[in-house]
Amino acid sequence: MSKSLTVCPTRPSGRLAFLDRCLTLWIFLAMALGVLLGNVAPGIVKSITHLSVGTTSIPIALGLILMMYPPLAKVRYEELPQVFRNTKILGISLLLNWVIGPLLMFGLALTFLPDKPEYAIGLILIGLARCIAMVIVWNDLARGDTEYAAGLVAFNSLFQVFFYSFYAYFFVKVVPPWFGCDFGAVDLSKITIAAIAQSVFIYLGIPFIAGMITRFVLLRVKGRNWYEQTFIPAISPLTLVALLFTIVVMFSLQGENIVRIPLDVLRIAVPLLIYFVAMFLVSFWIGKRLGADYPKTTTLSFTAASNNFELAIAVAVAVFGINSGAAFAAVIGPLVEVPVMIGLVNVALLFQRRYFDIAVAEDGAVSSSAPSTFPSSMSATK
Repeated sequence: MSKSLTVCPTRPSGRLAFLDRCLTLWIFLAMALGVLLGNVAPGIVKSITHLSVGTTSIPIALGLILMMYPPLAKVRYEELPQVFRNTKILGISLLLNWVIGPLLMFGLALTFLPDKPEYAIGLILIGLARCIAMVIVWNDLARGDTEYAAGLVAFNSLFQVFFYSFYAYFFVKVVPPWFGCDFGAVDLSKITIAAIAQSVFIYLGIPFIAGMITRFVLLRVKGRNWYEQTFIPAISPLTLVALLFTIVVMFSLQGENIVRIPLDVLRIAVPLLIYFVAMFLVSFWIGKRLGADYPKTTTLSFTAASNNFELAIAVAVAVFGINSGAAFAAVIGPLVEVPVMIGLVNVALLFQRRYFDIAVAEDGAVSSSAPSTFPSSMSATK
């Protein structure tokens, strides 16, 4: 793989499928198609809107659940004990993902959108949702530690299933009054732990349970080699197909607003941009200061910087409705995150060359002479 990333390389890297290597292109095309449909085919949008149960859009729900299943089936849950045994890894991950990240996004939301409470809530929901899917792609592109990433993704998956609803309730309903923030224009009666927990269970719990059962059953019945070499490659494209479908649907529902209020899009995008870049740089600095090697530092950084916008969108839509400002702000998440993360992949590779003594083998494997404070059992497998 080259040291710089293009939108769609003409030569295969040998590590990512064609669909993944052209990820940015597909997502932007899906966004454009959604906006186009929203403005030229309102009848289609109205039909999609009617396919709902309460505030839950059935097409979006199906898309999000199908999108989450493959990465959750891919997670090596059996390696979680290694993460829990090393308190330093767990402590850093907890601090970055569940303290610094939420607080930073909360502060940015109140700073940039004090007069747009629904937009602010959408950003807060994004800041609370830690990435468990796309981070695997960013980490792979930047030559991060795949086993370390698997452990952190598994940990964040579990943490979100059990604690996201409490975090969302706390940061949206309890904390704002401490800072004199009034979300009076928003019906906060909809923000209940039960309502959020229901959304988390549907959009994250169901695919999480399905992925875990699939992994343990098929590993026992068919073996690891068949599971990882045959089954996972077979279901992996489902994530991108479902993601693109969901983006088309969501952007079609918000297409008129995106064209009608571009300044609002910009106001939402700016704090998101600051958040992604700041979280990446702070996390990279912490990893380097602790003496971690490049692969582990990179994995720590992307795990902390990227977000599970799928879950944030799902909760915003389920609690506030598809046409709410919170849902609109959440939809802007992937519009900003994808190109920013692609850029940060190149930043990581630049840091690799500048700050780490490395040797890059012909097959793209990376070794670093920087001392590591992490256990050898979590080393990268390239």
